Parts: sequence; C-alpha cells; structure tokens
Amino acid sequence: MTSTLLFAFQSVRRSSSVFSTTQKRRLSLSCIRLLPEVEQALSSGKPVVALESTIVAHGMPYPQNLELAKDVSRILRDKGVIPATMAVKNGVFRAGLHPDELENLSLAGEENRAVKCSSRDLPLIASKYDHLREKISQEENVHWGATTVAATMRLAHAAGISTFVTGGTGGVHRGGELSLDISTDLIELSLTPVVVVSAGVKSILDIKKTLEVLETFGVPTGVWQSTEFPAFFSPVSGAIAPATFDNAMDVARAYLAGQELGMENGMLVAVPNHDPAGASVEIAIQQALEEAAASGIEGRNVTPFILKTVAMKTEGDSLRR
Repeated sequence: MTSTLLFAFQSVRRSSSVFSTTQKRRLSLSCIRLLPEVEQALSSGKPVVALESTIVAHGMPYPQNLELAKDVSRILRDKGVIPATMAVKNGVFRAGLHPDELENLSLAGEENRAVKCSSRDLPLIASKYDHLREKISQEENVHWGATTVAATMRLAHAAGISTFVTGGTGGVHRGGELSLDISTDLIELSLTPVVVVSAGVKSILDIKKTLEVLETFGVPTGVWQSTEFPAFFSPVSGAIAPATFDNAMDVARAYLAGQELGMENGMLVAVPNHDPAGASVEIAIQQALEEAAASGIEGRNVTPFILKTVAMKTEGDSLRR
C-alpha cells in the first residue's frame, strides 16, 4: 500500500508542470460553468439567489419535483431575482441550469443517474468527469451530482453568489453526542461566507444542540421577525433565537459587518413557517419522539425510526412537505 501511494504521488508530481499550464488554465475557466443569464446578472450587479439540487433529484417524485423547482424559480423572478440552481453535470460544476437540464435532473434520481453530493464529494465527482465524458454522449444519459446545502454553499461562493435559499438545513441528530451524526451543513456554514435562508431545522433533529454547534463554530444565526427558532414545519420549537432580524437591512448589515471583519463564515437566517398544514406533521414528530424514548431507542437508531414512524402517521405527508 505504501509503495502504491508513493508511486501515485510521484506520478502527480511529475505531471504537475503540465497540469499547472494548459490543463490548469482550462480547469480554471470551466471549474464553475455559469448559465449566461446568471453570469450577466452577476456582472451587472443584479440579485442572484442560489438553489440546491438534491430536493429536485431526490426530495420528491417526478413530476412534483420539477413543478416545485419551477414554482421556486418563478417566485424569485417575480421579485426581480435570478435563480441559479447548483449542480454537478458530468463532473462539471454548474451555477444555473437551462429548463431542459432542470427537467433532466428531475428525472435523474428515479433513473439512478444522480448521486447526493455534499461538499466532500465535489472533488471526487469532478475527478470522474473525463471518464464519464468518454462513455456518455446522449443527453438522457447525463449523470448528476445533486448538491446538498453544504455543497450548494461551496459552489455558490465559488460562483460569486452570496445568498442561498433552501427549505431546511441539517443539524445535530438526536443522540448526536453519542453517534457524532452532525450534518456537514453546519461545518460549511463555519467555512463559507454565504447567507443561507431556510425554514430552520426540522424538529426530528436536536435543535438546541444544533444551535450550540453553530455558536461553537462562530456562525451568526438569527430568526426573521421572531424570538423563537423555527422547527421547519412549525414556527415553534422551544429554542430561543440567538438573534432577531426585523428587516432585510438587518441581514445585509450583519453580513457586511462580518465581511469587513474578515470573517470567512456564513450566516443562517431562519424564517418561521406559518403554514397550518405543517402542524399535523409536527404533532406526528413529537409523538414519534415519545415512542422512541418509551421503546429505549437511542443513538443512530433514533432518526430512521422517527422518519419511518412520522411517514406512517402522516400517510406520507411528511415526505411531501
């Protein structure tokens, strides 16, 4: 094993001079391929918002996933904002997708042409690009990396986009102090200067521990016009908001102040979801948590149990919201 690794390192070192000229220049130009509309908006100072692609590829069945993606884009455009869906297409990082590409992505999950891609996976999936390019020639056979919150943040920042809107962020799983099951989203928030706007953290996770981790990592975290941190389906979680944003200028000033201080972390803005339809899901989550405790289910077994139980109690409604 040691000799194999040494050979690999020596091979990389021998090819570094070539890589640092022609190939490196090519990669620097195509590392993040921006949709022309997105590139034009960024160069002219128009607002651009990043969107994740995991929800499109894996979050919902087709065609509901495509309809959701179109609805979100339409809402943003109605506000004068250009949407930029982040994804990895055949190993190429993308910021913004054409409508036909978005539809292809929405089918890719069910057709096993899309893999969930967190920040750690970005260099791994990119390394397969040349291999895939040789094998894939037809559009319907495109392979996708569907970006999570963490990966979307990283690509958005690389593309020069400072705002990212998503449904919910990951967090510390219940029993995380034993399993160490902590979402990479929290780590990325501590590393990448992007404002993440979400409906908070699902109460299936440990919200209070999640806020503790965010504090430990020095991530500015606040709630939109509320003093209580939201629980994704519900505006109520029992966790006190670290800060409150009364208006958009509060968010902008906080972000810019961090930039002026040289802080390289992101910022989380949690917006409470006041849709009454989420109340039934939240009730089911609390019931499932009580059942898990009564059954002595702990650690890494808690989350799968709750997901399955809540899906049964809500007849699948928790998977659609």
